[in-house]
This record gives sequence, C-alpha cells and structure tokens, in this order.
Amino acid sequence: MKLSLIIPCYNEEESVPIFHKEAAKVLQGMGCGYEMLFINDGSKDQTLPILRSLAAQDPHVTYLSFSRNFGKEAAMYAGFCNAKGDYVAVMDADMQDPPSLLPEMLEILESGEYDSVATRRATRTGEPPIRSWFAKKFYQLINKISNADIVDGSRDFRLMRREMADAIVSMGEYNRFSKGIFGWIGFRTYWLSYENVERVAGETKWNFWKLFKYAVDGIINFSQAPLSIASWFGIFMTFFSFLMLIFIVARKVMFGDPVDGWASTICIMIFIGGIQLFCLGIMGQYIAKTYMESKHRPHFIISESNKQDIKKVK
Repeated sequence: MKLSLIIPCYNEEESVPIFHKEAAKVLQGMGCGYEMLFINDGSKDQTLPILRSLAAQDPHVTYLSFSRNFGKEAAMYAGFCNAKGDYVAVMDADMQDPPSLLPEMLEILESGEYDSVATRRATRTGEPPIRSWFAKKFYQLINKISNADIVDGSRDFRLMRREMADAIVSMGEYNRFSKGIFGWIGFRTYWLSYENVERVAGETKWNFWKLFKYAVDGIINFSQAPLSIASWFGIFMTFFSFLMLIFIVARKVMFGDPVDGWASTICIMIFIGGIQLFCLGIMGQYIAKTYMESKHRPHFIISESNKQDIKKVK
C-alpha cells in the first residue's frame, strides 16, 4: 500500500521545511509506503531551491515546478495526474491541514465503508467576521443553485481512494473548481471536523477579492442559475415596461396630462440599461468560460522535476 500527498506551494519557503518534517514523521509512524508531491506553482521566493534540497535528502520527495504561476487548481490537478499511490491526499503546506489527522483518515478508509475522508473546520476562529459571513452565505447559495454538494467549512484537505482520484483526473475541464468537483463526482465521503489551525509561517495568498473571484468561478462552473436570473430579469422588465406604457397612454387619453420631466425618464433609462448590462455581463462570463475551454490549452506546464516519469503537460 502506498499513500501520495499532493502539496501545492506558492511562496511557501518558510512553511515547506516545517511541513516536510512533520508529515514525514507522521507517515513513517503509519508504516506504509508514501510519496510527497510538492507542486511549485511559480513561486517567486526560495521555495524551489528548498524543494530541490529536500528531494536530494529524502527519496520520498518529488517536486514538480511550473513554468509560471498557474494557480492552486492547476497545481492540484498536476498532483492528481502524477500521484501513484493507492490512496491520495491533498494538503496545504502552511500546516493548516494537520498531518496528524492522516492516520485517523486512513483508518476510516480501510474500514471499507467510505471512499474518501474530507475535512471541515468546526470553527472559523482567527478569521475576520465579515469573511466568515460571506463564506457561509456562499456555501448556502451554491448548494441551493447547483448539484455540487459542498459542506460549509470544507477544505481541500482530504484523503481518497485511487478510484476517486482517477475520476477527478478524468474531468479534464480547464476552468476547475475542485470543491465542486469533489462533490459532483459523488463517492461515499466521511466528514471529519477539526478546530481551525493558524498558519505556521508566512502569509495567506487569499485576500477577499481573490476569494470573491473564486466563489464566482465556482457558481458559474457548477450552476446555470445566473443565466436563469438574467432571463427572468428580462421577462420582468418587459412586463413592467408594458404596464407603464398602458398607464401613460391611459393617463394621456383620460386626463390629457402630458408626461413631463426628463429626470424621471433618464432615471428609468439608466435603470433599464444597467439591468441589460448586468445580464450581458452574466452571459459574458459563461461565454468566456466556453471560449477558454475551446482553446484546449494545457492546465499546467512543468519546467523542472527531480523525476523523469511525470506528465509535464496536461
């Protein structure tokens, strides 16, 4: 039996040595074969030299270095494409995904009742309240408007059987939202709760704007509800305009009262124009996603690795 850890890294020079030391200690104690796949996602600090050093010292370490920053989703996909273990785990290098949970997660999978063990934060201690509020609302919204089963507080940290990892690799879409993919493909999942853990070093790469864009991508990738909203807006505004037209004509015929005031007219025009642009923007997002998918560009390009038998482009 072999266990593969996929660890995306972007400017994690301080965290990587700490993570490697702790993860190696836990994995050695589990008594199974293992590999650690560090994916350097175009880091601009000393992450790559550190990974080279770790690979030279530890034969269990494999590093894949991207030619540029492709994003965490691409890094995870590269890991799934190159993982060789019977069980595959995705973890962050900042120690917010405790390696100490791996033995318990493996024990649950070996019982045969589940195909994956996913983690969720029981609390959001240490997170700004406004960010926590938006996160909870996002999970509520996407579960209502899509068929992706995403649990509030869920993290990318999970351990899964080979069959589930292969299913993820088979979903070769360019615009990836892994939390949605994990839920969409199904499989029996056990949710393991744990207390929120602060980063061991460095700073988070996810600011509010990046998280907002990630949430929008998730909604567009797994739901057609925004397109339906745009359609209903159009129907509502058409009906509303028809009623207003009847009202204005009736007012003129019955009372001979001309419609005066340019301000109200301008306000209505601006309002309707805003609705139209909003709906066009929604459709534009879907068209842009389709456009990127049609290009068939690779998800990632690996420029350097310490192993030869890897998929450098996918």
